[in-house]
Amino acid sequence: MKSWKREFFGRELIVEHGKMAKQANGSVLVRYGDSAILVTATASDKPVQGVDFLPLTVEYQERFYAAGKIPGGFIKREGKPSENAILSARLIDRPIRPLFPNDFRNEVQIVVTVLSADPNNPPDTWGILGASLALNLSNIPFEGIVAGVRLGYIDGEFVAFPSEADMERSKLDIVVAGTKEAVTMVEGEAKEVSEEEMLTALKKAHEVIRMLVGFQEEIISEFEFEKMPVEKPEIPENLIEGFDVLINDEELKKRILVPGKHDRDRSLKAYRDEILDEYFEKHWPAEEREKYEGMLKAHFDERVKKCMRKMILEEGVRADGRKPEEIRPITCEVGLFPRTHGSALFTRGETQSLGIVTLGAPMDEQIIDTILEEGSKRFMLHYNFPPYCTGEVKPMRGPSRREIGHGHLAERAIKNMLPPEEEFPYTIRVVSEILESNGSSSMATVCSASLALMDAGVPIKKHVAGVAMGLVIEGDKAVILTDILGMEDHLGDMDFKVAGTRDGITAFQMDVKVSGVDEEILRRALEQARKARMKILDIMESVISAPRSTISSYAPVIKMTHIPIDKVGDVIGPGGRVVKWITKEFDVTVFIDDGTGEVKVSGSKLENVEEAIKVIENLVKDVEIGEEFEGRITRIEPYGMFVEIKPGKIGLLHASKMGKEMKTFTKKYNVGDKVRVVIISIDDLGRVQLKKAGVEFNSSPTPSRHNQVRKLQNRKGTRRS
Repeated sequence: MKSWKREFFGRELIVEHGKMAKQANGSVLVRYGDSAILVTATASDKPVQGVDFLPLTVEYQERFYAAGKIPGGFIKREGKPSENAILSARLIDRPIRPLFPNDFRNEVQIVVTVLSADPNNPPDTWGILGASLALNLSNIPFEGIVAGVRLGYIDGEFVAFPSEADMERSKLDIVVAGTKEAVTMVEGEAKEVSEEEMLTALKKAHEVIRMLVGFQEEIISEFEFEKMPVEKPEIPENLIEGFDVLINDEELKKRILVPGKHDRDRSLKAYRDEILDEYFEKHWPAEEREKYEGMLKAHFDERVKKCMRKMILEEGVRADGRKPEEIRPITCEVGLFPRTHGSALFTRGETQSLGIVTLGAPMDEQIIDTILEEGSKRFMLHYNFPPYCTGEVKPMRGPSRREIGHGHLAERAIKNMLPPEEEFPYTIRVVSEILESNGSSSMATVCSASLALMDAGVPIKKHVAGVAMGLVIEGDKAVILTDILGMEDHLGDMDFKVAGTRDGITAFQMDVKVSGVDEEILRRALEQARKARMKILDIMESVISAPRSTISSYAPVIKMTHIPIDKVGDVIGPGGRVVKWITKEFDVTVFIDDGTGEVKVSGSKLENVEEAIKVIENLVKDVEIGEEFEGRITRIEPYGMFVEIKPGKIGLLHASKMGKEMKTFTKKYNVGDKVRVVIISIDDLGRVQLKKAGVEFNSSPTPSRHNQVRKLQNRKGTRRS
């Protein structure tokens, strides 16, 4: 077993190798602060046949014991991965996936198990460094060293690996990953930071990444591993060359420029099949078609890629005929459906998102119970990507990791623009249904969500829009693309998503496939994205520029009030009797925070909610001598009646305070009858004495039973003495 230690940012980073999980191809234990993760890398011995991609899976295992907790629920053990675990796995997957050899087809599995979780030092970002080390300290072919850093922007200073307490004050929360040469991945949110601030953040993050990569290089230099062979397919001499000469660049260009995603794909496929038919009829034995057709199709796709990139770099023409900085046509609609609380349809080219808002009561908040967090969540944005949106037929199961990741990005873009709970006490859920997809449906989701929230009457501070940027770079030539198509994403060198308002960036995601993206390219991309965002916001604001003044009549009505904390018991009542009565009487739901005295009342009718609020406020209001009430008789005794003057507040109407009814009240009144009474005294214990309204009598108060008992005890004491 070997161990390496180094201090980073006031805490010790410890890496251990050779002690745990030795049957995996590679494994390391990474500690930072009180967090510890075990990262393993395992690969199959042979490549998977019939696949043209790397079969890599990353699993992030949250164990509740890591935080000293027992899982909730009946089963009391961890179940399916939480949303946080899925997002953490994606965070690790994205920077390491491009660093495997192109032809490597063996199954690879990275498993990150959280063994100790320190809330001030979350372990997820360290999974990137752990995966990099586990792969490099194994026989699995891996071409690079990668690390990740979480960065905050606190009081004008960029802080690496900030504590959770510091992050509450941060203007920025991003995770940046990269190699020694360049930043390759960014994911995060911001509170309207400028493009210049974001660029500076990426530079600071890369400085930290270089330090962490240098630490890994020292560790890796102590080992020598013989890597697994990468099996490359055997290609007969002249197979590719003979096929290649049949492909005509002008014909390719003509077919790439066919309008419409499916028409373009069909045209290219028809041309490819035409050439294949000719090739195996005239130039290569037909009986070998099944064996080599896959290779030739892959080569044809490579020629399409080269042709598309050449069009962009040399002519400034894109697959759909646009110029590099041009946005596809955009249309927006709001208020599509009468029964939903808010709705919007955002269409950009062949990408379409339907945003639907639902407003709920506090009881609709999502309960959060993870290893590092407990509480509730009042804003949720969910993203659905059904197969029909790309014209495909697939089984529909639960949400995929991609759907969870895209929804999370859009949620982060919007959440800092929402009003505080005190101003708008609703639980808010937005669902984005992707109805068509050809490039950047996550950014279309940001736009549809913003429009739908305004349509629902949510007092969102301002509109948020998003756009996806792309890049084609070869040598010293680089062209930045605005509002990329799916084809440009797949065949380009960068996917760069920026969401924000007119005043700054609110969410950011970047995946880079090449190492030559320097500061100048990032600066240009950010500025081009800002200009595009302004144009999109102009269109959105022309449709709806401010939140509607009222919410849907089908949304629940919620009102808030505050009561003194020591009066919470008066509203709840003995055994919950008072609050149950309010709930039943007014057909409302009452939520009381006994820690703050905040009370929320929700119901379907405004008048009922307002009446319930009035009752609650009256309950905690101190009664005064001389106040008159119409009370309800709750109990009748020979010496008088107990009258409820307001919910939970009961006073004694003594027989001597009833005037002419003093001797007949037991026959005249029944429990539940109403009687008008006036408060004549309140003793030190808060007990109320009443008289019947209109009855005059000697105003000197009758001694309470409590005082009578005390006087009797005093007399007994005097006699004994």
